[in-house]
Amino acid sequence: MRPRTVRSQVTLTATGLVALVLVLSAFGLVATQERVLVHSIDEALIQRADNIERDVVRGVFGTRLPDEGDPEDSFLQLLAVDGSVVAVSDNAAGLPAAVAPAPGDDEDSLQTVEGIALSNGEFRVLARTLDGRRGLTLLVAKNLDDVAESVSILVASLAVAIPVTTGLLALLVWWLTGRVLRPVESIRSEVASIEGHELHRRVPVPPGDDEIGRLASTMNEMLDRVAEATDRQRKFVADASHELRGPVTRLRSSLEVAVAHPGSADPARLNRDLLTDTVELQKLVDDLLFLARSESGSREVTHEPVDLDDLVLEEAQRLKERGVVAVDVSAVSAARTVGAPEQLARVIRNLSSNAERHAAGRVTYELRERDGVSELVVADDGPGIAPEHREVVFERFTRLDEARSRDAGGSGLGLAIVRDIVTRHDGTVEIRDQDGSGARFVVELPRAD
Repeated sequence: MRPRTVRSQVTLTATGLVALVLVLSAFGLVATQERVLVHSIDEALIQRADNIERDVVRGVFGTRLPDEGDPEDSFLQLLAVDGSVVAVSDNAAGLPAAVAPAPGDDEDSLQTVEGIALSNGEFRVLARTLDGRRGLTLLVAKNLDDVAESVSILVASLAVAIPVTTGLLALLVWWLTGRVLRPVESIRSEVASIEGHELHRRVPVPPGDDEIGRLASTMNEMLDRVAEATDRQRKFVADASHELRGPVTRLRSSLEVAVAHPGSADPARLNRDLLTDTVELQKLVDDLLFLARSESGSREVTHEPVDLDDLVLEEAQRLKERGVVAVDVSAVSAARTVGAPEQLARVIRNLSSNAERHAAGRVTYELRERDGVSELVVADDGPGIAPEHREVVFERFTRLDEARSRDAGGSGLGLAIVRDIVTRHDGTVEIRDQDGSGARFVVELPRAD
């Protein structure tokens, strides 16, 4: 029995509590038994006094009171006011008064007295003032040997029964606890045996809707989440490796050509190609690092007022300076939210880059406050996104048709980062229908009060 196991702790606790209850109950039982037996003797003494009181008052017995039963079991005495014995039963002749005379009222006095020569045990003594002969006290006594013997037998019986009962109870609780915890041990051993490549396995669910059944179901749900997270991680690592291979391969190829043919390569063109691939590689690594930190919880959202219109106009100006597409900011009005300015700026930048990459010639910004939210819209006039793909594009490394492929410059992580940041700011992002062609990305964030 290992003291740290649940089974042993339950057994020891239950056995200890029951043993304590049994011991306390035994004390109560012994005290009750003794009190009942003494009360029974008191009733017998009162009945005996009632039976002989009239004859004692009339002087029928003289100085010799009648004996009854075993001479060591009971006796009678008649006391004067000064406590001297004026009449006594034959077996108590020569004995001093067992107790002091009664105080003179009409109530009987019952006392337990020891040290009476008739027996080594205690005596129960009734003292009664006689009605017809004032000043005389009748003593009726009976020893308590039977009470002591009965109590002794009861104590001896309990001294044997309590340890035996406690031991049997400990064995029963040990067996029952082991039987109850057997499914838990089965669940534990099954989980312990599941390897990293065996996440399809599940723990057995016992019948019934009890705590153990719910534990098994919860454990299987946790394994489902672990398997899903593991699959998602493996897919992410595979996709990231594939994405990183492209720019790294181009860098290596350019450098190998330059090393193999040092005189044939144009240095200016080579440097531009290397810079382009390095920037692409750096952006991809930054995106991967951002998502990794976001999933680990190390990237916290600050809570400060943010002027979204400033961020939108700044990004729109950057897009204008590139000169690739026309930019429309006529529908941009003042709007504020609460959050991290650098992260919200990244949301606008990623949406802008996505719109620029797929637009036919125009990117439109809209910003307004309504119904307690700040609504940002980034739209393009490109080929658009089919309704069945409007959720998929927010997943990492999503591949759609060639018109919106990341081969045109995207890494497939920008929109995933957008959703991650917006969600952490208690907002939503979705793609809605737009008049004509193109994609319309709508971001809603809580408005700053």
